[in-house]
Amino acid sequence: MGPTTLALAAVVLLAASAAPVHAQRSLSAMDTDTVKTAGGDLTITFVGHGTLMFGWQGKTIHVDPWSREADYTRMPKADLILITHEHRDHLDPAALAAVRKEKTVVLLPPKCAAAVAGGTVLRNGETTTAAGLRIEAVPAYNILSKRPTGEPYHPKGDGNGYVLTFADKRVYIAGDTENVPEVKALKDVDIAFLPMNMPYTMTPALVADAARAIRPRILYPYHYGDADPAELAKLLAGDAGIEVRVRRMK
Repeated sequence: MGPTTLALAAVVLLAASAAPVHAQRSLSAMDTDTVKTAGGDLTITFVGHGTLMFGWQGKTIHVDPWSREADYTRMPKADLILITHEHRDHLDPAALAAVRKEKTVVLLPPKCAAAVAGGTVLRNGETTTAAGLRIEAVPAYNILSKRPTGEPYHPKGDGNGYVLTFADKRVYIAGDTENVPEVKALKDVDIAFLPMNMPYTMTPALVADAARAIRPRILYPYHYGDADPAELAKLLAGDAGIEVRVRRMK
């Protein structure tokens, strides 16, 4: 190895050591909310980024488990796992392997099927029942946000959002999407998780537009990256009936 190569290696090593490390939070350090349903309390754990965990009637539901956010060998095992799309921060084979048990149901869109042995495909618009829950797959895609090639970051048909029915409460987890027509057409949603992470999903203004169409009783901004959730709260401050709840997701 010559002097030039050694110098380059030193620069790379220095850059790597200076890069920020994302620390996993323990389960006890994660924000948790409890919502009452006709079938018992629904617990919501805000793991981080676009990752969530729900508990209801003794069952555990993981959404897009990602090893960067938690040590999944220490997390509750899953009765149901929902995967929204194929990007690495949503489809993590290591986290899936750690949290699955023999009878865990994994629901995912078609593009993820090859990466997850034993997963069950749910296409946009389809409905199924798993872990005692009715689950609807909602299209999740971009129209405005595109790569330099002109291709959307999330093409139509590749990803799912999900509506889960917990007794008398309907919970919408949007995945990576914009305020597309299928999203704004949703009705009777009690709780909505809407992403706010540009350039991949929505600005606070687009999230507010989607929320005004859906009219959830509780709105959680999630997967919000560098966006300021307080901006969304200000935009919706005059909209009676929509409570914006901001929880730690990073």
